[in-house]
Amino acid sequence: MNAKEISRGIVLAILQLAGISLFIWFILQLKTLLVYGLIAGIASLIGRPINQFLMLRLRLNSVLATSFTLIFMLGALISLISLFVPLLIHQGENLSLLDVDQLKQNVATLLTEISAYFKLDNSFWQQQLAIDNLFHSINFGALPELLNQLLELLGGFTIGLFSVVFILFFFLKDSFLQKNIILALVNDRISNRVEKSIEKTKGLLSRYFLGLLLQITILLIIYSSVLLIFKVENAFIIAFLCALLNLIPYLGPIISGVLMMLLTMSSFIGEEFSSVILPKTIYVLLGFIFGQLVDNFFSQPFIFSNSVKSHPLEIFIVILASGTLMGPMGMIIAIPLYTTLKVIGQEFLSENKIVKSLTKNF
Repeated sequence: MNAKEISRGIVLAILQLAGISLFIWFILQLKTLLVYGLIAGIASLIGRPINQFLMLRLRLNSVLATSFTLIFMLGALISLISLFVPLLIHQGENLSLLDVDQLKQNVATLLTEISAYFKLDNSFWQQQLAIDNLFHSINFGALPELLNQLLELLGGFTIGLFSVVFILFFFLKDSFLQKNIILALVNDRISNRVEKSIEKTKGLLSRYFLGLLLQITILLIIYSSVLLIFKVENAFIIAFLCALLNLIPYLGPIISGVLMMLLTMSSFIGEEFSSVILPKTIYVLLGFIFGQLVDNFFSQPFIFSNSVKSHPLEIFIVILASGTLMGPMGMIIAIPLYTTLKVIGQEFLSENKIVKSLTKNF
């Protein structure tokens, strides 16, 4: 190898590094658009079965079927948002008229009753000091600024929603569009295998996301029934929040359980602790545990075995590893990402012993 060839290789390597750097910079500049595309892609997996049913079973053309699918999905989203808007408005009015001294007194009374009932060594002045410190640390004057930030977020949400819906329409109407985008970026020699991986991944992830919706619905029914039986305020909204938190594996149920207990106790502040607050909280907690048992022994095994086709121990290790590396977000995306990697591994590394053992149920 002469000096001319070495120089040419160095120049080519520099140009390649510059091209890669430019591509990464370009991707970072368009990260918002990529997020919209990712959200639209996930939504298309959820809406895909509905769209396919309208086109194949009811014989609707692609534009009409896609329009009906979008209307259904937007109606579901608007219905969920409409549940929270009255609560947010009501809480905003409460904050504007907030009597901080009365709130401190209510919390102090509740802590006193808990200490007295469980015979805890915690005097009232210690509790009062802790509550004073808590409320002094809260800047209630920042509420108008917070409201302005929420309005800005609402404006950004509106733009984002329009962008996602626009992209989603074409992802649903032209089901091959996502596949063509990916195939345009890969070598022609492996395009057939990539195409098979895409189709299989879309089918598995569609079933997985629909399974998650079923999981949330089951928990929502159980939680809302329990809260309504014991007349907890805003029962359906609390149940929906706790069911939604359950999407965070392992950590979510703990957070939702604590949240449900606290909101139940706060609903009955001023009532007798030993005869009202404590019994209702215990009954609600038992209902929450029942919902978790149904979820752990019925919903999750059903979802994992029929959608992503992975062993529960395998899922546990993947979620734990993803949570360690990327935190709660990693735990949420662990199963879809792992399923995609398994499909790719089965297509391109089918002779590998580890891949073969992990994908034997595919």
